[in-house]
Parts: sequence; structure tokens; C-alpha cells
Amino acid sequence: MTVGVILNTTSTDLLIDDAVQQARQARASGLTSLWFGQTLGYDAPTLAAVIGRAVPDLHLGTSALPVFGRHPLLVASQARTVQAALGGRYHLGLALGTKLISEGAFGIPFERPVGRLREFLTALRQLVHTGEVDFEGEHLTARTSLPASVPGAEPPVPLLVAAMGPQALRVSGRLADGILPYLAGPRALEEHIVPEVTRAAAEAGRPTPRIVAFVPGVVTGDADALRPRLYEQLSFYAQIPSYARVVELSGHRHPGDLAVVGDEKTLTDAVRRYRDAGATEVVVSGTEADGADARVRTWEVLGELA
Repeated sequence: MTVGVILNTTSTDLLIDDAVQQARQARASGLTSLWFGQTLGYDAPTLAAVIGRAVPDLHLGTSALPVFGRHPLLVASQARTVQAALGGRYHLGLALGTKLISEGAFGIPFERPVGRLREFLTALRQLVHTGEVDFEGEHLTARTSLPASVPGAEPPVPLLVAAMGPQALRVSGRLADGILPYLAGPRALEEHIVPEVTRAAAEAGRPTPRIVAFVPGVVTGDADALRPRLYEQLSFYAQIPSYARVVELSGHRHPGDLAVVGDEKTLTDAVRRYRDAGATEVVVSGTEADGADARVRTWEVLGELA
């Protein structure tokens, strides 16, 4: 099983030195895949480069950089620099983002997001594979009027998209290397997400896409006390239509219903259910929810699966 974890840098006062130390703990637990979210704090790709240089056996992923407020030329430059620094261990996650961030933080109208994603991926794919691009679309223009190569940025950075809606899945299947669904339970994966993105990839003559399922979970001895806290933390996603839809497709009413909370067997069985539903990789988030001891305990269980 290919299993990873999210290192929480977005809701804690985590110093970079502490993040490096936790990454070392993750590797010591047997894990080989570590991911970082992207908000308005740490720059996730930069953090991946710092940690990846300090912990040479880890694959580092960012999940996910919103395409609004970014340009494929700059994202490609950053991603290829990280890839060169890590010797091919970097995985770039992209997202449509939300109206809250696009309009509230950046002042950019959140309009035609799937169209922007399509153009962004078209230009970015050319850049990470060739170091060159000459693209002009409705939403963006990208041309390499100056050299854009980064020596050592091999193999091409994998492009993964936090896609769950039908249109975004079709675009991702045709242009990306995989997807990063979050809060999409096994039922939603098996019946809706995996078939859609796999079909789109096949129609485009592309390889079967990676399905990197992100799942909130923690091993704890007091599940009854922890679960209400996780419900509260995950309530934010109930306000976002795309997440509310995929939670419903999963057969649940609240994002908190998808949190895996319990003993070692509970988490192990959940990872296997996601794999059976079509996930090629499972990344567990929220492992710090019950403190450092529970986080390490959770990582050790996942390390055995990895």
C-alpha cells in the first residue's frame, strides 16, 4: 500500500525546524510520503524543498496550490526548482480554490474556474515537460520569451489536481497525472470519481491516473471525546458546495462523518476500503488532532501499511 500523511503547517505554530523534525519522525515510522497544505502562511513548495533536502528518503507533495492568483510560468519555475533540489521526489498539487480566497483575499473574480484550470494545465504541462510554452487562451497567456529550463528537474514534475466535480475530473483526466480528492468516501470514489477521471484519461490516450485520496484520521484511545472536535474542525467544508456534494455522494451528511477515529484496526481497515474503491494512494490528514503521542502512534500504523 502506498500511504502518506499531511504535515499540519496551517493551523499550528510550527517552526520550520520543528517541521523538519516531524518529517524525520514520519520517515522513522516507515512513511515515504509527506504532504503540505497551502493557505496564506507557509509557501508549501518552498517548505517541501527545505524538508526534502533534510530528509532525503521522503517524497514531498503540496496539496494544493489554487490556480487563481498564480501563473503557470511562475508555478513551473518554482516546481521545477523544487524537483531539481529533491532529485525527482516532488509532487505538485493544484486546486480550483474557492470564491472566499480568490475574491476575498486576491480580489480576483472566481469566474469559469474549470476553463481557467484547463488553460493552466495546458500551459503548465508543456513547461514541466519541455521548459518551453507558447500558449494564448481566454484566461491566460504563457510564453517563454526568456530561457525557462532548470537543470536537474527530472523526471517531469507530476501534476495532480484536487478535482471532484465532473468537469474538473474530465479536465484532470485529459491533462494531469492524477487527482487529490478530499472528503470523498469509498462510495463516491468507486461510483463517481474514479470512473469519470479514468474514462477521460483513456479517451485522451493518457495513462491511468493516480488517485491520491486524502482522508482525515487518527488513532486514539478516546474516540468518543475526539470525534466532536473533528466535526467542529471539518464543519468549514460543509459550506463549500463541491465538498458538500461529494460528502453526500459518499453516503454521509457531514464532513465529520468521514473522519476515521479509533484504534489501529479501525484505521487499517479504512485505508484498505479506500484502496479497494480505487485509490492508488491514501494520505491521512488531521493525525495531530489528539496530540503528539497519538500522531506518532497513527504514523507508526500507517508506516507499517506503507
